[in-house]
Amino acid sequence: MGNKLLTIGTGLALGISIGSLPAHADDYVDKAKAYIASITKPGGEWTGPTSGPKVQGKKTIVFVNYDQRNSGGRAVGEFAGEAAKIVGWDYRVLDGQGTVSGQTAALNQAIALKPDGIILGSVDALEHNPEITEAVKQGIKVVSWHSGTTPGTIQGSPIFTNVTTDPTEVATAAGLYAVADSNGTAKVVLFTDSAYQICITKTNAEKAAIEGCKNCKVLDVEDTPLGEASTRMPQLTTTLMAKYGENWTHSIGINDLYFDYMAPALQAAGIDGAGKPRNISAGDGSESAFQRIDTNQFQMGTVAEPLRLHGFQLIDELNRAFSGEKASGYSAPVHLFTPENVKSDRGPGGIYDPANNYEQHYKTIWGLS
Repeated sequence: MGNKLLTIGTGLALGISIGSLPAHADDYVDKAKAYIASITKPGGEWTGPTSGPKVQGKKTIVFVNYDQRNSGGRAVGEFAGEAAKIVGWDYRVLDGQGTVSGQTAALNQAIALKPDGIILGSVDALEHNPEITEAVKQGIKVVSWHSGTTPGTIQGSPIFTNVTTDPTEVATAAGLYAVADSNGTAKVVLFTDSAYQICITKTNAEKAAIEGCKNCKVLDVEDTPLGEASTRMPQLTTTLMAKYGENWTHSIGINDLYFDYMAPALQAAGIDGAGKPRNISAGDGSESAFQRIDTNQFQMGTVAEPLRLHGFQLIDELNRAFSGEKASGYSAPVHLFTPENVKSDRGPGGIYDPANNYEQHYKTIWGLS
């Protein structure tokens, strides 16, 4: 892990501000439980934009995804394509294949196609700043999904805006769910991928949320590349079980993908699907994750992203860039899925789709209804 993962404070939201609580406050667990109750409520009003530019004519868009094997980024690309079709734009997808070199090649290919706009799917903004800067220099508008550590502007990058639910809040929610579920006794292994700054940010926030709890503990931080999860997670799971045994009560991953490959190893070891470790994702909310949560098999929660909403937002943000307007500034609120609420707020493919009429709001902004 080196020195990439740095401990941060517990100044994150607990319904009220967790930053207003002293470290190891006696009521930390109660505050965590109250916060979890607030972010598992179904539904909610639309809090995104209600005005903006009409569709700016025919455009060509290229979506560059960091890895098409990952269901979250792949789904966002598909939903952005759906929204592009609604506004009458041409659209295609390029696969970065989960490596820096593959993403560089895909970005260079996208630039060579001379599109009007490029959407980045989890392609790290700073890692690929030279290619992104070149695209912008050539007059291509660039927006991103999960390419930086915050929604909106990415410091040091010319990207127009980064679409995401706030990664720090997402990760804090995952950490506090472990605290609440364990009644303040969680012993947690964290899974991250230090190749991506957003992953480092999430893991820092998870760690801070756990360490704010007096009787909780982070057992280990495992730096396991997402692109190698299929080959590394089975053996790593076996190793961690041998090392920590029943002391390992919870896992938190920066993405659901880790649990795709942990689950078979746990099952092979005779672990009950509803037993320990209890797995939580501070990640996208994949179809497979929802299936595990719905059947109470090797995953108890995911702080899911509204992937279809984000696809529509990406097209709206590009349209704002084409028109010369500012970005909308919208960031979808945090929402945690658990076995208790997993059947609500579900949409295409069984993934998170908030019932706040976002599609109609965007069509109205675009002048299509």
